[in-house]
Amino acid sequence: MPAKSKTQQKAAGAALSAKRGEQKVGDLGGAAKSMYKSMSEEKLKKMASTKRKGKLRKVTKK
Repeated sequence: MPAKSKTQQKAAGAALSAKRGEQKVGDLGGAAKSMYKSMSEEKLKKMASTKRKGKLRKVTKK
């Protein structure tokens, strides 16, 4: 599933880094920590690799 915003993409990248052991899980916060717990490495990879061009900075909830 591709990221819908730049912020979501960054959080997925941080969570992926922690899954791979490149970053401490304790350093994660908010959405990144939630993604780390609930998503597989493959899903995180797909979300983090989304192109940034044309993405919103932040998605607002309706």
